Amino acid sequence: MSVLCSLRLRLAPRRATLPGVTSTLRLGPVRAPLALASSRPGVVAASVGVSLPATIVSNAEIGARLGVPDEWIVRRTGIRSRRVAKAHERLDQHAASAGRQALARAGLAAQDLDLVIVATTTADELMPNAAPLVAHALGATRAGAFDVGSACTGFISALAVGVAQIEAGRARCALVIGADFMSRITDPDDRATAAVFADGAGAVVLEQTDGAGRIGPVILGADGAGGEHIRADRGDGVIQMHGHETFRAAVAALSLATGQAAEAAGLGLEEIDLFVFHQANGRILAAVGERLGLPAGRVVDCIGEYGNTSAATLPLALAFSEREGLLAPGHQVLLAAFGAGFTWGATVIEWGRP
Repeated sequence: MSVLCSLRLRLAPRRATLPGVTSTLRLGPVRAPLALASSRPGVVAASVGVSLPATIVSNAEIGARLGVPDEWIVRRTGIRSRRVAKAHERLDQHAASAGRQALARAGLAAQDLDLVIVATTTADELMPNAAPLVAHALGATRAGAFDVGSACTGFISALAVGVAQIEAGRARCALVIGADFMSRITDPDDRATAAVFADGAGAVVLEQTDGAGRIGPVILGADGAGGEHIRADRGDGVIQMHGHETFRAAVAALSLATGQAAEAAGLGLEEIDLFVFHQANGRILAAVGERLGLPAGRVVDCIGEYGNTSAATLPLALAFSEREGLLAPGHQVLLAAFGAGFTWGATVIEWGRP
């Protein structure tokens, strides 16, 4: 039996729970990723770039509207401020800016790209997708371009697609972008969401390498039975979230996926240099770290200044970690996310080029 399947069977019965966590996630056994032939190319994450709206909204401003003090928001979310886009700002412009920065840091031109993949729930229009507009803005005339959904798990899902295309030899260079303007679908008077969600974009360049790949396998999961807990209907387009149920499911799924991704990569949790979880809520980050016995210094927590930017949180957290001296080439980095659907995913990246 494969390592991944045996782990899934040990940790995830048909309706799995973790000790102390009530969860109805359906986490049945899954097939392990196929082993890659040695002749197939590997993939590296060469660089990261970000773009954030200039406007910073403090807890004081939101608290005054909701009738709650600043510290009430901090206790419930871990957030002190967040970036919010002005009405004239476009998501595709920030996504392109993040991509442009990532390309420059990798020393690559837009013409080198074969794929531009944008993970987003909040594209500026229903049609076209954000990705072709981003590719056009960058001058990536050789690249195919499309969007990926999966809400807050979107960046992991897009990463999985980009990595697979390169490993299959169908692409050599891909730009994976997570970008969301969550303020556009948030009710400013809803205590459950108004202080949580924010706006931003982040991008990672994926590149073919002749040596061993430094990404993956990518673990993905879903349980549509939890779909009612985070929704935005077409009618009003406003996000509605059941916070208590979402919290429990997020802790369970992130904890499980973290173990699966580490074992699939052949690593123990003690060998991971940095844990970059989806920045959904400070209490979720703390609960997952405590459940897995992770040292606080190795769990990235930047939600205090960014808020929950959905698909953008992982690349924003990677860039934050570089800036703070927490992330360097060669570090083993575990990425994991959980979002509406319910969906979740995780992988381990050996950061940078060989």
